Amino acid sequence: MNKFLTLGMLTLSLCFVGNSFADDGKATKEECVQKAKEAAIMLNEDKVAAIAEIANKEGKFVWKDTYVFLVELPGKMLAHPMKPSLTEHPNLLEVTDKNEDKSQAKFIFEEFKTIAKSKDAEGWVTYKWT
Repeated sequence: MNKFLTLGMLTLSLCFVGNSFADDGKATKEECVQKAKEAAIMLNEDKVAAIAEIANKEGKFVWKDTYVFLVELPGKMLAHPMKPSLTEHPNLLEVTDKNEDKSQAKFIFEEFKTIAKSKDAEGWVTYKWT
């Protein structure tokens, strides 16, 4: 799988995974991984169609309380279903999360990139966005 696209696929699934395992309208870790893998397969088959589907707020990559978004390794957002304006940002690698304690703020897209470039190209980043 092309690691250029993997950043969005194996670390991009923005999941607000709850502590509960009941079907309470919250996405599970397993669902997030599955959706990310589905998006990666779609990207490898038809990049243009995949980007359009990932960007679609009503598409299959938006479910329960979460969604998939796609970022290139250099830091350019290619698709975001909930905040399409992020595709206009030239370099998200310089963006931090929204942690109220600025000393705890993370460069989340840098962390996504580090994971995407790792041997397994899989991992989780905990951050505050809203």
